[in-house]
Amino acid sequence: MKSPLLPLLAILSLIGLTQCHPVRVAQGPAHPQTSIQERPTNIILMIGDGMGISQITAGLYSNDNRLQLERFKHIGLHKSHAFNKLVTDSAAGATAFSCGKKTYNYAVGVDADTIPCKTIMEEAKERGLATGMVVSSTIVHATPAAFIAHNEYRKNYEAIAAEFPGSGIDFFVGGGLKFFQNRESDSRDLCAEMRSSGYVIQDHFHDNIDQIVPAPNKPFGFLTANEDPLPFERGRSYLLPATLAGIDHLQHRSEHGFFLMVEGSQIDWGGHANESAYIISEMLEFDKIIGKVLDFAENNPGTLVIVTADHETGGYSILESSSMNALQTAFTTIGHTADLIPVFAYGPGAETFQGIYENTALYDKIMNLMGWSK
Repeated sequence: MKSPLLPLLAILSLIGLTQCHPVRVAQGPAHPQTSIQERPTNIILMIGDGMGISQITAGLYSNDNRLQLERFKHIGLHKSHAFNKLVTDSAAGATAFSCGKKTYNYAVGVDADTIPCKTIMEEAKERGLATGMVVSSTIVHATPAAFIAHNEYRKNYEAIAAEFPGSGIDFFVGGGLKFFQNRESDSRDLCAEMRSSGYVIQDHFHDNIDQIVPAPNKPFGFLTANEDPLPFERGRSYLLPATLAGIDHLQHRSEHGFFLMVEGSQIDWGGHANESAYIISEMLEFDKIIGKVLDFAENNPGTLVIVTADHETGGYSILESSSMNALQTAFTTIGHTADLIPVFAYGPGAETFQGIYENTALYDKIMNLMGWSK
């Protein structure tokens, strides 16, 4: 007779919990310091906003049972809750990744007392790494904002945009031109200010990122839409070429390596809209980008790739009447849920991302792997 524990042990082995010891949750890393030889040179953090297990599964079963995510061998789970809410929003979720601190919903780059916290991108910039962000939302939306700005309210978009000129960011692509020019709060033209300080800022929406080759000696920004870009299935196509252009640009910007954050922003929006086709198309686009990033990492062994999400959106489920490539789905909410969120890692130190831990531990683990003291 088979032991009833065998299926459970098989599941736990997938996320690295094969030892029969109690799980101890700590805010800081629970593993030895990584040796210099094992430290990453480049870090690519990929965030599928709203991407829970069901979103990943729907992409898999709508794509002939295959995803690039299956190439990862080190997988963990993070606890996505905010400081004072079990269900987080993107701002608090991204701040946990960027600062290593639990904060309240709607906060970006500040702790629960609204005190600014140094972000992982700021840590990287201080140590000579090139930094960049590529997103399919506005560049001042909650997730990217939490890596570059410090504001008590995520919808203070113009104030968040005003932090870009002094940030030192080397490469950014996303929507939101209206928050940089023709601003309601003041007469500043942030694009002009950044150009005067050496940036190349592209703001002609008809131009294709494939045709743009940023000069390596100049920081680069591409504002792809006046507000939010179109959904992928309705015409947006820049996320993949922009990610590849960003990697190439950042490689040439610093000999010390780079930190790049890539967000598949609109997986979340498909969940809020309760549109399964929207979720799946965004999920498959994001997975294609993951594959290209993994290809880069395989050819550049010092690259650490981390793929995760801030939270799950929609209470999305796949119903019994589904078949391969023909899913029947349902939703329980138009908001977020408190599900545990998967973390996939590849490269130097990838094994440290196995297990179950708080979302703030992603920051701690990166800091430890890089040998950076807080």
